Amino acid sequence: MKVIAYSITAPEKEHLAKANQKKHDITLIANPLGIDTVAFAAGKDAVIIWNHDDVSATIIEHLAALNVRFIITRSVETEHIDKTVAAKYGVKVANVSTGSLQETADQLIQILDLYQQNKCVGDACACNKNCRAAKNLKIT
Repeated sequence: MKVIAYSITAPEKEHLAKANQKKHDITLIANPLGIDTVAFAAGKDAVIIWNHDDVSATIIEHLAALNVRFIITRSVETEHIDKTVAAKYGVKVANVSTGSLQETADQLIQILDLYQQNKCVGDACACNKNCRAAKNLKIT
């Protein structure tokens, strides 16, 4: 899966690389997602964001036009994401629970693996549709 991770800090890079083990093609940038950086998602299947990134309706429309199908936030909260617009464009949304940098990175890769296999991400699902088909599936 081709992925871009926005707002990545130096310590996160090492943990993501370790968790990923070259399974996914992940571009890591320190810039936050916003109107000036959304074009970096061209050719990507998924974006990984943080809770201070702009994931408004306008940004989601741009992401959908770039054929981005998944948004994963590295935060427990998802209020910064316009999930109604994401659902309108068929963009799935997930979030990771809190944990160490390595635990967060491991969860991110697990979610990407499940999305790549067309599987439900279970409790990590934050879609507006409330489609948690596998409520007993936990991302740990």
